[in-house]
Amino acid sequence: MSDDEEYTSEEEEVVEETREETKPPQTPAEGEGDPEFIKRQDQKRSDLDEQLKEYISEWRKQRSKEEDELKKLKEKQAKRKISRAEEEQKMAQRKKEEEERRVREAEEKKQREIEEKRMRLEEAEKKRQAMLQAMKDKDKKGPNFTIAKKDAGVLGLSSAAMERNKTKEQLEEEKKISLSFRIKPLAIEGFGESKLREKAQELWELIVKLETEKYDLEERQKRQDYDLKELKERQKQQLRHKALKKGLDPEALTGKYPPKIQVASKYERRVDTRSYDDKKKLFEGGYNTVYAETLEKTWQERQERFTQRTKSKLPKWFGERPGKKAGEPETPEGEEDAKADEDIVEDDEEVEEEVVEEEDEEAEEDEEEEEEEEEEEEEEEEEEEEEEEEEEEEE
Repeated sequence: MSDDEEYTSEEEEVVEETREETKPPQTPAEGEGDPEFIKRQDQKRSDLDEQLKEYISEWRKQRSKEEDELKKLKEKQAKRKISRAEEEQKMAQRKKEEEERRVREAEEKKQREIEEKRMRLEEAEKKRQAMLQAMKDKDKKGPNFTIAKKDAGVLGLSSAAMERNKTKEQLEEEKKISLSFRIKPLAIEGFGESKLREKAQELWELIVKLETEKYDLEERQKRQDYDLKELKERQKQQLRHKALKKGLDPEALTGKYPPKIQVASKYERRVDTRSYDDKKKLFEGGYNTVYAETLEKTWQERQERFTQRTKSKLPKWFGERPGKKAGEPETPEGEEDAKADEDIVEDDEEVEEEVVEEEDEEAEEDEEEEEEEEEEEEEEEEEEEEEEEEEEEEE
């Protein structure tokens, strides 16, 4: 069934419904024979039909317009889908080209790095060969080792630190590159028996030469290790003597870290205002001097405080003094002051005698410590002489 047929059927149904609704209810006896009434009714029906036709025509126009718009929208949507598909295809093509370009650049960069690394290794190998040749040519009377300057590489790291930070893959790659120009391929294609024998003899001589160089380097390393050990032992002996001169333990300066310095007393509840150098010098043999200065300062303060004390006199006694026997004279004026002065002089003499005794004891202790240090130094010198004699005998 077509759209026009559907529309006509719908229109007929609408017309019939409207006619039934607009048809006035009539009684069987009303207007059966009145022509005017029938004419008016027909006129009403015809007007209603006209109005319905107009409505239907307007609806058809509106419907056709909507269908045209819908059709245009569908065409536009189809075009948009086609254009979007083309754009996506172009975008995918661009992404693919970009990815290929990036991969190609990465490969080129990797090849450049490999080539640069190979060139660096070739230069290092040439330098090593030149150094070995110079070591062979130079006189053997010079020192067995040289102290090379530290080479600060990238980010302040030395070459040894950079070597330690390399991954296993990087080391394998460098090994392959190094071996590629160290081990040259054998060109033995088309060689006869005599040429093969000559080539084998040449390789054997090269092996003997390399083994000889290896043995020489191992012996040189052993000698360097022995020399370093001897130097470290001498350094320890010097540090022991230095520690003994400063009044420290002999092993105080031979460790990995410097000796600890006491910078505060756990018995004194006061702020220590001395500088670090002053505290350090206390343990370099100057503590006895500081102790003597402190004692002298304390003695002076106490003496001043004693001499500046207020001397109070006893109240004068107007009666008979206690303990007076019959016939004894009265106590003369000023006798109490004289006795007080005599007591002060006696106290001063006792304090001076105590200070002199303490100083004598400190001097005796210092002499004993110096004698012990001299005995220890003599014993160490004897031990060093014995060690040197044993080393000479061993050599």
